[in-house]
Amino acid sequence: MRVGYVYDPIYLDHITLNHPESPQRLVAIMEHLAEIGMLERLAPIPAWAATVEDLARVHSERMISLVANLSGRGGGRIDMDTLVSRRSYEAALYAAGGTMAAVQATLEGQVGAAYALVRPPGHHATPRQSMGFCLFNNVAVAARWAQATQGIQRIAIVDYDVHHGNGTDDVFDADPQVLYISTHEYPLYPGTGDWRRPTHVRGPENNLNIPLPAETDDRGYMQVFRALVEPALRRFRPELILVSAGYDAHWADPLAWLLLSLQCYHEIAQALLTLSQEICPGRLVFVLEGGYDLRVLAAGVEATFAALLGLPFEDPLGPAPQAGVRVDSLIRRLAEWHMLEPAPEPEPAPPDALSSRSRRP
Repeated sequence: MRVGYVYDPIYLDHITLNHPESPQRLVAIMEHLAEIGMLERLAPIPAWAATVEDLARVHSERMISLVANLSGRGGGRIDMDTLVSRRSYEAALYAAGGTMAAVQATLEGQVGAAYALVRPPGHHATPRQSMGFCLFNNVAVAARWAQATQGIQRIAIVDYDVHHGNGTDDVFDADPQVLYISTHEYPLYPGTGDWRRPTHVRGPENNLNIPLPAETDDRGYMQVFRALVEPALRRFRPELILVSAGYDAHWADPLAWLLLSLQCYHEIAQALLTLSQEICPGRLVFVLEGGYDLRVLAAGVEATFAALLGLPFEDPLGPAPQAGVRVDSLIRRLAEWHMLEPAPEPEPAPPDALSSRSRRP
């Protein structure tokens, strides 16, 4: 299968100094992919700039103008976590547009799957507020563009960043044609993503928030994926699957406390590819979100591309240095609430499930 990628040097011009979401993240990814010969296996997809009209399908005029004007004045802070530099607005336009370009390449059959290696990231950006390192919501802009211009209606968004994609959740809260699935550590920034949230307009068939406890490991995560994510996607039958791909659920990431390995990311991508081939062939697009350990981030993107290309992957960091917690009761509650069958049988509790959090390198 031909696999494409979007990258543009403009993404490095969103300058954030010593911020965790820095240009060095994409530098590390691209250098690693070039060093191992991965780029030679991939089809480059040129990025383009989203228009204000594209952004306005998702974001308010005031929000768009704020980012544009702040960037035009040389930069500044939107909040304590979210920075704007002189060329950030242009970079953000190309991040949203690059995601749209990846979607177009899959819809036109140029590639069987694609990965938009873009920044700034997007899944925390709400209709009216840039936040959480994110200026505009790249995945949401691309989804609305596909609906408005490409004749695509039923879209699934799978978000496996360690933080809940509150922005994406909010954008599609009243749209029954979009299924949003998020696996995230809870409680954690931004404090949203509880499955019992009563304010959703959509019913349980169109919104699946899966709040994972700290120290969920590969086994627990894949239990969740097989028991909840897969049946939800099969039931919804999307025409396009978009993936908000964050690598900050890895055990070595400094900003969270999940225990996934790089091998698990490979398995997640394999599972999503298999599902896309079953449900909507050739319509699978990954979009970069978080991930703040550069070794993990670069190897995690490699693991994703390896899965899409049907290649094996050897995890250079190995599994988490401690056992994970059980998620059986969470799965049963969510399966019942979302009317997903069958729920899995409970597994024996792993040893040392509540061991110390001293694993950070």
